[in-house]
This record gives sequence, structure tokens and C-alpha cells, in this order.
Amino acid sequence: MRPTLAIAACFFFSQPVLSQYQIWDIWQTVWDRSKLYTSLKPSEPVNFGSPGAIGAANIDVDDTATFQSVWGLGGGLTDSSAQVLNNLKSKNKANYNALLHTLFDPTDGAQAAGLTFIRVPIGASDFSAKAYSYDDTSGDTGLSKFNVNNAPSYLFSVLNDIKGINPYLRVIITPWSPPGWMKSSGTMNGGAMNTGMVKQYATYLLKAIQGFQSHGITPFAISIQNEPENTNPTYPTCKMPVNIMAQIGNSLRPMMNSNGLSGVKLLGYDHNWNDAAGYPVQLMQQAGSAFDGVQFHCYSGDVGQQDSFHTKYPTKEIYFTECSGEYGSDWWSDIKWYMDRLFIGAFEHNAHSALMWNIALDANGNPKLPGTTSCGGPGCRPIATVNSDGSYSLNQEFYSMAQASRAILPRDKNGPWGKRIGVSVGGSLNWALRVGAYVTERSNSSDWLRYSLVVLNWDDSSTSKWNPQPVQTTIEFRGTQATYTFPVGVTTLWWYAPPTSTQVNGTGDDASSEATFDREVYGGAQQPLSAFA
Repeated sequence: MRPTLAIAACFFFSQPVLSQYQIWDIWQTVWDRSKLYTSLKPSEPVNFGSPGAIGAANIDVDDTATFQSVWGLGGGLTDSSAQVLNNLKSKNKANYNALLHTLFDPTDGAQAAGLTFIRVPIGASDFSAKAYSYDDTSGDTGLSKFNVNNAPSYLFSVLNDIKGINPYLRVIITPWSPPGWMKSSGTMNGGAMNTGMVKQYATYLLKAIQGFQSHGITPFAISIQNEPENTNPTYPTCKMPVNIMAQIGNSLRPMMNSNGLSGVKLLGYDHNWNDAAGYPVQLMQQAGSAFDGVQFHCYSGDVGQQDSFHTKYPTKEIYFTECSGEYGSDWWSDIKWYMDRLFIGAFEHNAHSALMWNIALDANGNPKLPGTTSCGGPGCRPIATVNSDGSYSLNQEFYSMAQASRAILPRDKNGPWGKRIGVSVGGSLNWALRVGAYVTERSNSSDWLRYSLVVLNWDDSSTSKWNPQPVQTTIEFRGTQATYTFPVGVTTLWWYAPPTSTQVNGTGDDASSEATFDREVYGGAQQPLSAFA
């Protein structure tokens, strides 16, 4: 420690703890929708002072334990989502721009979700106008007819519009099926991969990355096959045994590296939690050097099963990449499920991302691939519903994701992303709160760090009777204590504190913050967010 900083540290700790840290920034969505991702602007801060008796619940933040960086939330830009958004652009450009900014603007303090991940199908999915791949010429093993522009032009137009709003955009590209002529079924719908086409398919995926680059989009990652344990004859799917995915990965990774794409991540599995201890573990056993990590979906199993993979391969990355609600379900019940399993839970179980399915559809969950049985019944609900009259509405998926995203977005332009840190909940009502805690480091090492909490209060019944109860809660941090009463709903709040030494204990830390902080304390009074603008 430099002598001048040692003096500063002594001076800092000689000051009283009263009001050392202050909460000025609170965002809230409550069960009755009276607040929907609303920024609360208290006239006085919530102060951290000397510890006293704990509240009915007590949130204990442990910033000495840091885990994985969280790189964002997002959704799927299917052909259908792109079509719906492009139609909105034609009908009402002002609403189109407003919706994209509301979804994707990452500006600190903006009334926006700052969604950063977009998952784009390579070719058709169950949300396309027709079944197609990027090379539908049967027997074209040299891929001379490969053409990324088989995808509708509005897909790339909308994608680039989003990129213009969010410079942090991370695009994962994923095939729902190889070209039909590479499969035993001879069609993109259903069937399995022809085992003699491993090298050709790896080349196809390489060309897909390069095709996106030709449209100004370098993918963050590529996945080899969506839901490899699923086959459905009504839409593009493909059964792909783990040994075939491993062979494709072992072939594709060297191709990517030799073509200047070593920075693009290669991800595997991309299917449900229920087989987390099976397929993805076997994939790493057979091709671990090729893959950066794996992806999970929500449709079977439970989020805690991500740990069965993480325990065996703690340095491999986990991405949560798909879940969908359906029209007609209960708004508040959905919020609780999403926060518990995904937007607190997935990160709690080591995920770097959390994505929903379609970004935008119409009020019936359309358009879909003609004849598909996917998303039957009331229809899959998107993050945003776009109506034929040029209006739009935001669904429960948006409000859940926005609350979580607000906690991990960079505090500084191009600065570090939030990292999950240790947190526990005590007190007689500890069961009433689900809590995620994060620290966002700063571009300038002398700036105070941002500490964020995402809190779900789901104390909404008494002996099965509807009875929403706010929970008076104490928050413990570095030997100080604050008090806040959380309404039934989701609350995101933060405060600033000087950096201390942190324990890195996860995968994929931001390149800009790989080194831990020295044991140095920087003085300076806590300030509201507006002071940093």
C-alpha cells in the first residue's frame, strides 16, 4: 500500500460509520402493477448506520465472496420477431424506435431494460415463414451454394438497428436443424444428423459466422444444435447424440481459430435442465478443449441442476438461453417464477446470462411456421406484444428482466459488468425474500463500486388466502446496517462503496477487471446517481 493511501485509509476509518453508505436509487415493480419498473427518487437517502436489531428479514451482503460476471439478459430474435418489429417500423417508426430503446438501451439510469443478449436462429425455426437453411441444394458438400441471405433481409436490418442502440450487444447464433440433405430424414423437420456429414456441417457453421460478419455482426458465440435431444416432424429439429456434437465441435473449433474467430465462443448442449448431469458433462468429457461452455433451457427440470454441471466443470461457462411464457397465465405468478428460477436463480447457479424466447410477436403469439405444433394452445408470449395498429405492450417477461438487468449493467461506458457476490437472508421472515447481490466495478480504480440487490418479496398469502405483506428488512454491509421495507413485488436498489480486496471465485471475469483490488480504501462522501452523470 502506498503511504499516502495508508494515511487516507486511516483517516477514512476514523470517521463515524453513520451514513457512510447511502441508497439513493430504487427501481420497483409491485404485484398490483401500481408500479411497473418505476424509478423511485427519494428526497432523502436510505442510510447505512451503526448496526442494531435486525428486521423481520435480514439481508447480509458478503462482498468478500465474488463469483461469475453476469453479462446480460435478452431474448430470441427469430424471423417472426424480426418480421413483427420490421412491420412496426413501417407502420409507426416512432413506436418502433421507442420499443427498441425501451428493450435495449443500456444507458445507466435510463427507463429501459438494457437487454444485451440476442439469440438468432441459423436458418428456420418454429417461428419462421417457411423451412429453410443457408444451403438447400441437396448434395452440395462443398457448400458452394451457401448463402446467409436465405434469411429474410429484415432479420439483419432489425439486428443492426438494435446494435445501434446497444453497443454491448452479444449475439448467439444457433441452428434449429442442419440442412435437410445433411440428415437421415432428408428434411429440416425432425430426424437426426447424418454421421457422415460432420466435417461438412462444421464448415456450414463456420460459414454462418462469416455470413453474420458480412452483415456487420460478429457473433459472441455459436451453438452447434438447439435442443439436441428433441425431434419434432412439424418444425426444424434434429436429434444429435453427444458423440456427434463432440465430433462437430472438435472439427469446428480449429476452423474458427484458423479463420480469425478464436474470440467467438463455442457452446454446446442448449437444452433442458433435467439432463444437466448427463449430456453436457459427457460433451466436456469428449470435447472439452473445443467448447467454452454449455446452455440450458427451462422446460424440464429445475435451475438447481445447473450445479451438477458446474461442480464437475467449474471453469466452463453456463448460459441460460431459453424459456417462454404463454398467453393467459397469471401476471404475478409468472413474475415470481421468473425471478425465483431465472433472473435471480439462474445467476445464483452460475449462469452468465438469462434469455427468454421471442422478443416480439403479435397478441396471439404469431406468426409461426405453418403446420408447427410448437407453442400450441394459447400461444407463446413474447417479451413485447406488437399490435396490428402499430401499438405495443410490455409483458411480465419485460418487467422481470428489466429489474434484474438494472443491477448488472456497466456503471461506466464500456466499463465492467456486474459480478454476483455472496448474500444470505436471515430473520423470522427469511423465507419471504429471494435475493441476488452484485458488485459492479469501475473503469477508474479510484471510483467507488456499485453494490446492487435484486429482491423478490413473495409474502403474498396467509394460510392460502391472498394477503400481500411488506417485509421490514435490515441490510448488513461491511459492519453497517440500513433498513428498508420491501413491498410484495420486485425491488432493485444500489449504493456505492470504496473498493476492497475481492475474492474471485468463478468463470469469465471481465477482461477489464481480472486483477483483484489492492487493500486500499478511497475516501469521499457517498453521492446520489445524478452526481456521477
